[in-house]
Amino acid sequence: MTRYLILASLALTGCTVGPDYAGPRPVASAERPDATFRRADPLLTSPQPPLAKWWEAMSDPLLTTLIERGLAASPDVAAAESRVRKARAAVREQRANRLPSVSATGTAIVADLPPGSLALPTQGQQDDRIKAEFYNVGLDASWEIDFFGGRRRAAQSAAAQADAAEAQLADAQVRLSAEIASNYVTLRELQQRLGLARQSAALQASALTLLEQRESRGASSVDDVVRLRTELNRTQGSLLPLEGQIAVTLDQLALLTGDEPGAHDAALAAPSAIPTIPASVTIGDPAAMLRRRPDVRAAERQLAAATAQIGVDVARQFPSVSIMGIIGLGGPNIGDVVDTDSVSTLLLPRINWSFLDFGRNRARVDQSRAGRDEAESQYRKAVLAALSDAETSLSRFGNLRANLLSAYRNVEGARRSARFAAERYDRGVVPMTSSIEAQRAAVAAEGTRIEAQGQFVRSYVALQKALGLGWRDQ
Repeated sequence: MTRYLILASLALTGCTVGPDYAGPRPVASAERPDATFRRADPLLTSPQPPLAKWWEAMSDPLLTTLIERGLAASPDVAAAESRVRKARAAVREQRANRLPSVSATGTAIVADLPPGSLALPTQGQQDDRIKAEFYNVGLDASWEIDFFGGRRRAAQSAAAQADAAEAQLADAQVRLSAEIASNYVTLRELQQRLGLARQSAALQASALTLLEQRESRGASSVDDVVRLRTELNRTQGSLLPLEGQIAVTLDQLALLTGDEPGAHDAALAAPSAIPTIPASVTIGDPAAMLRRRPDVRAAERQLAAATAQIGVDVARQFPSVSIMGIIGLGGPNIGDVVDTDSVSTLLLPRINWSFLDFGRNRARVDQSRAGRDEAESQYRKAVLAALSDAETSLSRFGNLRANLLSAYRNVEGARRSARFAAERYDRGVVPMTSSIEAQRAAVAAEGTRIEAQGQFVRSYVALQKALGLGWRDQ
């Protein structure tokens, strides 16, 4: 018993080879706590911590329902969750590998053999048969003592891989929530544009009717009638692509939420306004963003796993010590399996050391070190890409807001022109066709404004994705 305690103590206090992971090296100045986003407009953004469920700030219950449905039922999220369970099971396996394994065996041998079948010398008559019985039950135990920490490093690597899988699950949730919101905004934009196209077609039809009447009286040319009829046909033809895009977007939303095509047609068929966004968007700071972004966290955990893998391969260069023990009860009679006098024990310590492997172990260590360097480069790339993504999204967000304000001004000007044209028509100064053309111009300006609003709101969604928001348990 004393020697078992000594071995256990050595196993617990043995050294752990390979580098200890101390976290990644700093990559950019933006990782400092006092850093701020370079492209943030203080009139549009706030350094306050952002909302995890950013879509709730858009005040659209249907959008919230779709995103919550997607996070609960999306196949992509379900696949990522399965990978997390697989990685966690691998951690349990690696931890169990550090402990002894014990198995139970039972053996019963009853032999009735013809003479000479075992090539043994016979006694007595040549036709005497060979009869033998043997019964045994026992426990087999084996334990490879982790003197150099290879198994501890393997458990550390598996735990880091599990953390990376959880970060990848969060990344899938971030991407999914942003994609659902972006498609929802596109749907509402398309519905608004379809309504305006129909309104424009109705105005063109009215203008064509008036022009045909004028042409019949000789007050207008045939060329004007043909030109306006061509424009009307073009406008009516533009309705079909918009209707097709709406159907495609509805099907895409169904796919993202884990539903079959057409599942959301009834709920989303009625046109609705494009969701609004807060007047001031909370964005936090770059350091917090990097800690929050799942892709950066996954890259950091992959770096930790690769660092631990070096220790696994270094430990293979040293001798491995294992112990196998057997305890058995048995004999020629079945009653011997419960007879304590028939106990047999066997203890087999074993040392294995591939000291002459012609560089194989060294090559494995070099591979793991190169893998660690690759993981560090991937982490550096993830940090820089995250910062670039956030800064680009902030810049685009500000530019599209300015574009939207310009579109609003154009709409106001076009509406004023339409009112003036209507007043001049009422006074008999201009024909009705001029008033209708002014109304069409106002409708076209409104269409441009709707497109600008859709782009602006989608840029808000992209900004939330760039900030790493939208995953559970934040």
